[in-house]
Amino acid sequence: MSVRGSRISWRSAAPLLVWIGLLLLPAPAGLSRNGWSYLALFAGVIAALVLEPLPPAAVGLIGVSVAAIFGHVAPKSADSVKWALSGFSDSTVWLIFGSLTFSLGYEKTGLGRRIALSLVRRMGGSTLGLGYAVALADLAIAPVTPSNTGRSAGVIYPIVCGIPPLYGSAPGPTARRIGAYLMWTAFAATAITSSMFLTALAPNLLAVGLMRRELGIEVDWSRWMIGVLPVGAILIGLLPLAVYLVYPPEIRSSPDVPIWAAAELRRMGSISAREVVMAILVLAAFLLWVLARDWIHPTATILAAIALMVIFRVLEWEEIVGNRAAWDTMVYFATLMALADGLNHVGVVKWAANGVIGPLAGRPPLLVLVVLAGFFFIVHYAFASLTAHTVVVLPAILAAGAAFPGMPIGVFALVMGYSIGLMGVLTPYATGPAPVYFGSGFITRREFWLLGLGFGILFLATLLGIGLPYLLLIDS
Repeated sequence: MSVRGSRISWRSAAPLLVWIGLLLLPAPAGLSRNGWSYLALFAGVIAALVLEPLPPAAVGLIGVSVAAIFGHVAPKSADSVKWALSGFSDSTVWLIFGSLTFSLGYEKTGLGRRIALSLVRRMGGSTLGLGYAVALADLAIAPVTPSNTGRSAGVIYPIVCGIPPLYGSAPGPTARRIGAYLMWTAFAATAITSSMFLTALAPNLLAVGLMRRELGIEVDWSRWMIGVLPVGAILIGLLPLAVYLVYPPEIRSSPDVPIWAAAELRRMGSISAREVVMAILVLAAFLLWVLARDWIHPTATILAAIALMVIFRVLEWEEIVGNRAAWDTMVYFATLMALADGLNHVGVVKWAANGVIGPLAGRPPLLVLVVLAGFFFIVHYAFASLTAHTVVVLPAILAAGAAFPGMPIGVFALVMGYSIGLMGVLTPYATGPAPVYFGSGFITRREFWLLGLGFGILFLATLLGIGLPYLLLIDS
């Protein structure tokens, strides 16, 4: 009991020490005393988000409350409270909430599991085909699942876990028979799909909100998807084969898997009316996001879909109200949006951008773009959260890029946005599903780090080598 108490005390004290320690230091050149005070508070919040002495949403709420009380962003109390609550009026925050609620329908109806098992049954006769089935299953449910943890760890991982025992593959000496291949393919696939759709990863939506606030750029669902299409298609098409070649399974044929998947589908029974309604709503949402974006805001689309889910009893209202994860995430992102916006208000973003662009002054804009993209990607080794990375680093990177004459700012912003999901492949802690797949025991620590480095290089090289020229072409 005492050990646990000291651990909690340490995790609680460290963010306070970060805040107070920085607060006592003199403000650096180019930054006001108020800006430095706010940055000290912000650093304490980020430390708390990493150490988690409290739930992340509570940390964010405490952060904006302290900033509002001390008037860091706005000296007048009424304006300070208005700023503190500004995140809750942001359409992006409600789109995140709506998408998480929408994805609950996939889980409750079993539609996501049915799609994944159907693909495994049809394509799982060989180990390579099984790898493609796993990747395509993630791709199929990614557009309406903004939690890659819910999608990959919640839907894909349990299905993948059922396959290795069929071939006597378990963590340890037999891991490489088939289990290790499937685990890495599933994990790396979710990093790709997380970047392919705006609503496939909550930090994507956060990034779009920051682009709008920092640069005045509007990125909707279809623009995001069209811009990343060649990169996503190439990577998702190559991934199972690439893993098959560099991290080969010992078993190359898997005739028992389709039989197992068929048995699981029979256990689920015939498709239900709720699943049919859910599938129709998913298709309708896609069509409205792509074809009617100029007439119906994406957030309005997702809220209307939720209303229809209640009307047709796909979800009960009590399930929506009781969806703790969605409400908790909404508070988390609303407070982070406000805190990130505060960095701009107090001059921290401009100050940080000036520090970044100094060594790059006079360089060609495209070279600067590549350097900043590489820095943004590599620095994720220091983060255990894609959300925290986005909030801390992206505003300064966007401001730095915008300061260079001739920078194709729309292309620049999209490249940074697309890299967020892809960088989740780097480490065993890089994103929500990472600890789950690492914790399975099929992939050793050394292998996980080496695979993360190798596939991280592949993902970034594809984004910059193929995605960047394509974006420049369609933007011209």
